[in-house]
Amino acid sequence: MDSVTSDAVYQDRILPYVSRTFALTIPQLPPALRTAVTSAYLLCRIADTIEDEPALSAAETLAFLQRFRATVSECAESAPLARDLSRRLSDRTLPEERDLVNNMERVIRMTRALDELPRSAIQRCVDLMCYGMPHFQLSASVRGLARSSDLDDYCYYVAGVVGEMLTELFCAHSADIARRRPALQSLAASFAQGLQMTNILKDVWEDRSRGACWLPQDVFTRHGVDLAPLSPESQDAGFAAGMCELTAVAHAHLRNALAFTLLVPAKETGIRRFCLWAIGLAVLTLQKIHGNPQFTAGKEVKVSRSAVAMTRLLTSATVRSDWLLRQLFEFAARGLPLAPLPPAVPRTTTVLGASEPIPLHGRHAPRPQPDASAPLERVRRRSDGSAAT
Repeated sequence: MDSVTSDAVYQDRILPYVSRTFALTIPQLPPALRTAVTSAYLLCRIADTIEDEPALSAAETLAFLQRFRATVSECAESAPLARDLSRRLSDRTLPEERDLVNNMERVIRMTRALDELPRSAIQRCVDLMCYGMPHFQLSASVRGLARSSDLDDYCYYVAGVVGEMLTELFCAHSADIARRRPALQSLAASFAQGLQMTNILKDVWEDRSRGACWLPQDVFTRHGVDLAPLSPESQDAGFAAGMCELTAVAHAHLRNALAFTLLVPAKETGIRRFCLWAIGLAVLTLQKIHGNPQFTAGKEVKVSRSAVAMTRLLTSATVRSDWLLRQLFEFAARGLPLAPLPPAVPRTTTVLGASEPIPLHGRHAPRPQPDASAPLERVRRRSDGSAAT
């Protein structure tokens, strides 16, 4: 096989081992779009692997992420980075993740072979993700985030940028979709935040066991709860009330996710299924959380295999009908609390290595980038990276 074919085969082979969710949804996309989205996801997964590696000091992690940003933006070669990073990976890194790092050059090659617009969208996503993730990881603790707006910013850097990238990839694929770009972009980060918040709520106790909490303290203060000493055994009605508030916010974002999906022309059934399966599973997960607010482990609110199969079946059967999809969403979301969302406030910041300001969508300017030479402490984040889709 020639190198391009071989690289494509590698991407398809490794995907199910690093994300069960994406391995389910990406094959629904049209073939050309499928290749770009697979490359984009795998690049984000490499960034996640760097961020999660416990053998690296905080300064080393920052340095590796900066090198990875430069590699994806075509300012550096991938082979030296893959070699240096692979040497530092510990046994805590999954074998499949190590394999992906070792084959980084294949994914980079596939990305560089894309047309300019999708390639630039992927590079922008990775650049912003590698810029934003360390700021939150360095300060993460069981005390949680200070404000709801900090949660918005965190969700933007780890998921919202992916939603914006996907929008650009969809627009590059279809002129009909491109005509709706402004409306799609106005909803893209919210779509991704709905998925990410659902994962945050589901994984709250697993995250705390690793020394991190992504819940906003200001929400729980209203209910007399201090997140710092919280444990599964000590949760009370106040904690359940705070979780209910956040469930209502996630629900509102998922409604934006449905609106986003319905902007995609009905003939693009693959793209619609790609979005709808993720939305449906997120809504069902929120229902499990809302129905069992005192759960003590994510597995207690995990959606069953039969529910996954039914979600796929029903959304596929109704994929071309906006009315039926709205009715299906309302049925799935019945009884969930719903919160009003404030309007997004676009802003710009200059990201290291970018030739011009890059638009961001949180409310606060990003924290100053830590000095890579300074000794810093941090906690680890472990996810399958599936929350942005």
